[in-house]
Amino acid sequence: MIGLVMAGGKGTRMDHSDEKLLLEYKKPVVFNVIDALQNSNCFSKVIVSTSPNSPNTKSVLEQNGIETLSTPGNGYTNDLNSLLQKMEGFLFVISGDLPLLDEKIIQIMTEKFNPENVWTSFLVSKNFLNSLNLESDLLINYDNIECVYTGISIINADKIKNLNLVKETYIILDDKRIAFNLNTKKDYELLSSS
Repeated sequence: MIGLVMAGGKGTRMDHSDEKLLLEYKKPVVFNVIDALQNSNCFSKVIVSTSPNSPNTKSVLEQNGIETLSTPGNGYTNDLNSLLQKMEGFLFVISGDLPLLDEKIIQIMTEKFNPENVWTSFLVSKNFLNSLNLESDLLINYDNIECVYTGISIINADKIKNLNLVKETYIILDDKRIAFNLNTKKDYELLSSS
């Protein structure tokens, strides 16, 4: 399985002059995600997807020997779809803005994953997210529970080459390590005060 970090967004909701994934929380946020993936020992390699929206992130990653892939920067979904057409096997796709992520939660997620499923997305319940003073508008109702996407999926790239719709499987995992992604200035202030 390959760890694929999505790091090509504009970070417009952040309202910050620096690129979001280079903001510091102990270290630049994107490096926390990369280190967690590498330290989990679950992946044959870790690759970071960048775009013209994140030139400084790409430069810093490459200076640190991290393999990058370029995408057009046309939004998360479009960039991910373009990558899925070029890649093979199982991909652990994760947003680069999860400052609390660690290797243990990654190991838990890969253990819960069923390789029979083509696309598995990890969710947290909206109630849990709100208990952390966080909000999201990426809502989905699953199993009669209002949930929020975490930006983490395990995808079998071999099974989606034709771009047909595939059945998405969901796993609810209420854990702050995957619930807390850095989207707004308020999130960063909350993180900095914790």
